[in-house]
Amino acid sequence: QVYLVESGGGLVQAGESLRLSCAASGHTFNIDSMAWFRRVPGQERELVADLKWVADFTHYASGKDRFTISKDNAKNMLYLEINPVTPEDTAVYYCAAAEGLSSWDYWGQGTQVIVSS
Repeated sequence: QVYLVESGGGLVQAGESLRLSCAASGHTFNIDSMAWFRRVPGQERELVADLKWVADFTHYASGKDRFTISKDNAKNMLYLEINPVTPEDTAVYYCAAAEGLSSWDYWGQGTQVIVSS
């Protein structure tokens, strides 16, 4: 079992930079990949970016050039930086972890980001 807790959301002004954090605990040695998803109001949950937990590989969904995903394996932390934020980034952001290649097995509770113009 892997437990994920997101933090760092809140109310931010458009044009600012924002960093979200995800703390992983439990059987983190089983993690193969981690990712950030978001759910924009009225839309389906979408992938923002993902990376391999051990290997050096990152992937970004199309159009996500303002986002940077990173990790700190020693601290079991995953990060997502958004720079600059825009009102269209208003969403609930979720951290996810996968033990294999076929599905995201674990999810955090999400952190709300609201961007004011």
